[in-house]
Amino acid sequence: MQLSFLGGTGTVTGSKYLLSCDEKKILVDCGLFQGYKELRLRNWSPPPVDPKTIDAVFLTHAHIDHSGYIPLLVKNGFKGDIYSTTGTKDLCSILLPDSGHLQEEEAYIANKYGYSKHHPALPLYTVQDAETALKQFIPKPYDTVFQLFDDIHFQFIKAGHIIGSSFVRIHCHNTSILFTGDMGRPHDLIMQEPSIIDEVDYLVIESTYGNRLHEKEAPQERLKEIINQTVRRGGSVIIPAFAVARAQNLLHYIALLKKEKSIPDIPVYLDSPMAINATHILCKHKEDHRLSDSECSALCNTATYIRTPEESKQLDMNHFPKIIISASGMATGGRILFHLKTYAPDHRNTILFAGYQAGGTRGARMMHGEKEVKIHGQMIPIRAHVESLSSLSVHADYEEMLQWLAHFRKPPKKIFITHGEPEAAASLKSKIEKQFGWTCVVPQYQQTETLA
Repeated sequence: MQLSFLGGTGTVTGSKYLLSCDEKKILVDCGLFQGYKELRLRNWSPPPVDPKTIDAVFLTHAHIDHSGYIPLLVKNGFKGDIYSTTGTKDLCSILLPDSGHLQEEEAYIANKYGYSKHHPALPLYTVQDAETALKQFIPKPYDTVFQLFDDIHFQFIKAGHIIGSSFVRIHCHNTSILFTGDMGRPHDLIMQEPSIIDEVDYLVIESTYGNRLHEKEAPQERLKEIINQTVRRGGSVIIPAFAVARAQNLLHYIALLKKEKSIPDIPVYLDSPMAINATHILCKHKEDHRLSDSECSALCNTATYIRTPEESKQLDMNHFPKIIISASGMATGGRILFHLKTYAPDHRNTILFAGYQAGGTRGARMMHGEKEVKIHGQMIPIRAHVESLSSLSVHADYEEMLQWLAHFRKPPKKIFITHGEPEAAASLKSKIEKQFGWTCVVPQYQQTETLA
């Protein structure tokens, strides 16, 4: 067995792991690179492995940094099956076409405003490419062991991160390897906790929060404070939010705050067709979350749904206090960019980041205090208050990951620490080695390891 790291190394994006066993090639996760230009350019470069030679793909979950390269893989010749849970397939059915739409829209805007070096600018892939790729998905339930090829078996195990998220455990002959994908939190108010694993030969673990702990304060307390302060200034709260999980978490907490009358009854708008669809999918997959039917109903009815571009533009025409939740979560694209152009220059407003901001993204630059960012070829001043809400994260922090690892009955032969910025990955490596004395590796891009 050999394992090659084709993404998710030195960054939290582009996760791709190529497992070779018995001359079969299995790709676990197939994400887009985001953030720094040098990373994004990898999406356009020929992949390190010919897609035609890959036999199967497994997805841990639907987030674009884990699934968003799938349409391009298929476009470039991958003909095999794509295995996921049912929840992941449902979410990919909205996420991937939406990603294709954003690629087309970005190319259109680049051509319209003439800020691309390419004439004409072309999309990385299209909505049709995404729709074609979805035909190769084969959804499977949690916990059941399935045969893939002779002497190769696999299993999806609940990871507690978002709807459908899973650990992927693969057995080749007598050797097992588990990919965590993104790991959820044990005491999340919405999602079920990640499953306990007590034995595996090799482990590929994420490290997004490998050097940080989440705030202990309840998310709704900080959210209440930010909303009330902004309304007192006569401003609006603009929230770039991931359409899957983060948008639904925000709606849940806003519904709770409105129910207890802790915040003014200002209008809330969910301006993301993808997030609207993901909200309904959340309530469909009850096996993944803790919410009751009434809580799901309240979550779904808290916001006014904004579906068309015309409706979205209307939100920027009036300036009464409001809450706008819109994608993308790192302000890398989507409708949120138009809202930022309108609301970021006004000191009365608040830009609230409710999730991790990868290095090089507009979100990260604003979080680091930059006073202007480029949007659609224009430099936009950032005079609004910029706040963050890290306690809403659906990633386990390092303390929660160490608690999860403590359930192992014997140490893995080797742990590969991926999907984290360099400092976070190195920190988690040090903490695991210090607490357990286990062998850990932080792989480099395109590094290959022989397993067994």
